[in-house]
Amino acid sequence: MSQHNVSRRRFLKNTLGSAAAAAALPAGLTAAHDGRPMPPDWDPQVATRGDAGQAGVPQPKDPLLRFAVIGINHGHINSQTNAILRARGELAWLYAKEPELVEAFRKQYPYVKVARSEAEVLEDPGVKLVLSAAIPEDRAPLGIRVMQHGKDFMSDKPGVTTLEQLAEVRRVQAETRRIYSIMYSERLENRATVKAGELVKAGAIGRVVQTIGLGPHRMNPKTRPAWFFERARYGGILCDIASHQADQFLFFTGSTRAEVVASQVGNLNYPQYPGLEDFGDMMVRGDGGAGYIRVDWFTPGGLATWGDGRLTILGTDGFIEIRKNIDIAGRAGGSHLFLVDQKETRYIDSSQTPLPYGEQLVADVLNRTETAMPQAHCFLATELVLKAQQQAQRLNLKG
Repeated sequence: MSQHNVSRRRFLKNTLGSAAAAAALPAGLTAAHDGRPMPPDWDPQVATRGDAGQAGVPQPKDPLLRFAVIGINHGHINSQTNAILRARGELAWLYAKEPELVEAFRKQYPYVKVARSEAEVLEDPGVKLVLSAAIPEDRAPLGIRVMQHGKDFMSDKPGVTTLEQLAEVRRVQAETRRIYSIMYSERLENRATVKAGELVKAGAIGRVVQTIGLGPHRMNPKTRPAWFFERARYGGILCDIASHQADQFLFFTGSTRAEVVASQVGNLNYPQYPGLEDFGDMMVRGDGGAGYIRVDWFTPGGLATWGDGRLTILGTDGFIEIRKNIDIAGRAGGSHLFLVDQKETRYIDSSQTPLPYGEQLVADVLNRTETAMPQAHCFLATELVLKAQQQAQRLNLKG
């Protein structure tokens, strides 16, 4: 095997080691920590994005609220949980149907109490917020039940898999006035992307004209759970992966209205999995700018990470490029930000940029505000990818 053909976990372990090793990185380099051992039916190379350490963090000594976790079918649950723990949330309950996933989660959070049923969690009046990374098709129905029990909800992406689900989620959210938030970790848990938001807000590249979001992934089909290959369960490639890029398009262009111009999907390399889509792209147009999104399952084995995720933000006076997971020029770790303006080209260290989403969401739960993610933004990002998925043309290539 090539020395470059290493798994995401091994790559990050070798380049970063522990938090102590990350702290020792030279100025200008930022750490990208991987998760701890994942459930046996999940691919470690698609474990949580972002450079917030994915090992479980301790319970806060002075918690602000109690929260629970229901459904842990994706490794993103670690970054979701850690974001709230860092924001002084107290992890009170875990409920999941799969004993092996419960065991893996408890290795990271040994202090969590395992519930006997979903109802035991939802009927606890002390729980204010519920987190979930359940199988995608199950997330919206769970979120509806959570809101109907007077609690707020934070889902992994995709938070909704059909337009019918979205209509019902919108109805219940308006009726209950609870929070339905989706953690788009490529923006909210990536320090370079958070830094880019600060730079754009400060006018570093003028007015944003367009975003280009690329979300490549490595496949490793033998390690995938069965539901991964069932389109109805994961929602399609645009619904799933492209939701990150739709969120970033809206955020960086400041668009509050948007439409899908064109979209296409295809299964170009895995005919043995007819429910899989391994390629998708879409063009979007908003009242604040334009966007192009491409997602795929074609990361080659020679790349030393699961995917060279990129975001380019084009402005009237410059542009920003973010290399989320790897700098193929040689810098270690992830969260790399490059800025080009009218004066120079710079690499900007974002390793110390705070990740505010968790604290903002906790504050929103307590104060009934919308600082972490406006509800309209959350739903519009979801609507865009669901419409793109619905109207996508099928891409079939010769050979």
